[in-house]
Amino acid sequence: MPAAAAERGPRVLVVDDQTLIRTGFRLILTTRGIEVAGEAADGAEAVAAAAELRPDVVLMDIRMPHMDGLEAARRILEREPGCRVLMLTTFDLDRYVYAALALGASGFLLKDVTPEHLAAAVRLVATGDALLAPSITRRLVERFARQAAGAAPEAAPLHRDLAVLTPRELEVLALLGRGPSNAELAAELTLSEATVKSHVTRIFAKLTLRDRAQAVVLAYETGLVSPGGSVSPPARRPRHRPAGG
Repeated sequence: MPAAAAERGPRVLVVDDQTLIRTGFRLILTTRGIEVAGEAADGAEAVAAAAELRPDVVLMDIRMPHMDGLEAARRILEREPGCRVLMLTTFDLDRYVYAALALGASGFLLKDVTPEHLAAAVRLVATGDALLAPSITRRLVERFARQAAGAAPEAAPLHRDLAVLTPRELEVLALLGRGPSNAELAAELTLSEATVKSHVTRIFAKLTLRDRAQAVVLAYETGLVSPGGSVSPPARRPRHRPAGG
């Protein structure tokens, strides 16, 4: 989120085909000091509204008429790379969650989310982070395993050349696949949080990843993380870690 946006707080576009849900989310956010820039009732309206209003965060329902939330999110993220999308779903194992994260959504929320969690989630993703707790990571691993077996709709794969990463960056990416925080990564690698943050930033830049959500998806698709959450040793990981991380 740009510095000016960080000072004023995130501006949100609420997208859902149910008026009652849009009204409820608007009330929850505005009473907690978060500006709702606009609303949309379907994906096509959302794409147009995002281009006009340039929100920091879009709360996007997945199932809508005319254009679903997945296609709307794809178009918005292509045209507005600085925007963040949080997908809304009724079920925590929605069949499109994996595809949404693969295309660049920053996370997903259940529609029965508590008001406090909703506001916190919007503020979190507006800063450029991803809403991806370890429990959600496990669901993604399970979803990826079923998708590989042909039981779920295919998401466009994240084609990335991991050869551009250093051995340490490859190691960090493999660990990111389990969904840890920077603090947890630092403890596991015996590095400072600042050093870990630098590694993560370089990984995102080299692989053109939006956030940790896409990093997790990539770790699954490249086999760095296997179903069940175990980390596979990267082929290029050195036998001895270089000094200084």
